[in-house]
Amino acid sequence: MNFWETITGSDLTRDWQAFEVRAADLPPEHRKAWEEIKAHLFAYGDFSGRNLMPIFDHALGLLEETAADGLSVHEALGDDVGGFCAALAGGQGAKTFRDRWREQLNRNVARKLDRLGG
Repeated sequence: MNFWETITGSDLTRDWQAFEVRAADLPPEHRKAWEEIKAHLFAYGDFSGRNLMPIFDHALGLLEETAADGLSVHEALGDDVGGFCAALAGGQGAKTFRDRWREQLNRNVARKLDRLGG
């Protein structure tokens, strides 16, 4: 990846389009699961979403393999797609961008209050 691709995000666009082409070949049940996975995983992304690209690739690969093996989405992901996505993103305690922003805001407020009080 060169500097220009990093700045413009054109590499992400190219990768995302490739994911969508691969997902279009999935059976309907698996495509629906892909949409749910995307919705749940975006909360774990950084500003650009670049950190999620390998996770999306592996999740789509899992869906492709299960579809090829004739397994249902339920057999592959279980009942809790959100829990599956949290585990993919780094475990049940994985922090979303909202959690990180909330912690940063709390630190900043605490720092300001310390300055006022002491």
